[in-house]
Amino acid sequence: MKEQPAQARWEQATQRPLLALAVAFAVAYALPIVDGSAGHVLTAVCTAAEWVVWGSFAVDYLVRLALAPRRREFVRTHWTDLCAVVLPLLQPLRLLRLVATLTLVGRRARMASQIRLTTYVVGAVIGLLMFGSLAVLSVERDSPNGNIRTLGDALWWSFTTMTTVGYGDHAPTTGLGRMIAVGLMLSGIALLGVVTANIATWFIARFEKDDVEERRQTEAIALLTEEVRALRSEVTALRSPALAGCRCAHPCRPSGTAARS
Repeated sequence: MKEQPAQARWEQATQRPLLALAVAFAVAYALPIVDGSAGHVLTAVCTAAEWVVWGSFAVDYLVRLALAPRRREFVRTHWTDLCAVVLPLLQPLRLLRLVATLTLVGRRARMASQIRLTTYVVGAVIGLLMFGSLAVLSVERDSPNGNIRTLGDALWWSFTTMTTVGYGDHAPTTGLGRMIAVGLMLSGIALLGVVTANIATWFIARFEKDDVEERRQTEAIALLTEEVRALRSEVTALRSPALAGCRCAHPCRPSGTAARS
């Protein structure tokens, strides 16, 4: 059995630990936002946990880069991973670290063959809904003109934004909040397109399968018809010499058939 490359072994071994770290990041990111009265110590611990998770993903990227047989091609094909690792260093915002971690988790999840597209889409919808709500709540809660004050308001706003309904009862008033809204709207449209495309693909594949089965049955019937015609031709050819040698007045009957008077 052929041994897997070192990069593939590393990715397979670190997949579950990185997903567990992503869950820890989600908890650390959500706690200070949900608990508006969180103290300085809890906030500092959660921020440190976020950076630890980001550092783990950065180390993972560097190790995969070192194990890659063609490093330039790896950087070119994994440029989103590189951006997710570098951008938090340039501008260490909590929201930017959130986007970076979601990007890296999504890249690793797509590499797993056992994760089906439907599961990935559902997970992406839930993740965007929850993290979008937390992100907009963190930037709009203290806005003087903002009307997104609670987690319930943020969830309702995220749901209506992702589905592009936009009732207008809740809307971001800050620049960062509006950027989050743009990201949610584009993500919702993209996910809806993915779902629609996969439903259409399923129907097309189903129709093609039915067409293939129908063509197979038609070809089988045509082949059987040709065989029957060939068999009739052979029977006629075998009977012709016997009929040519008969000189009686009445039509010859097949052998074994007795004439009745």
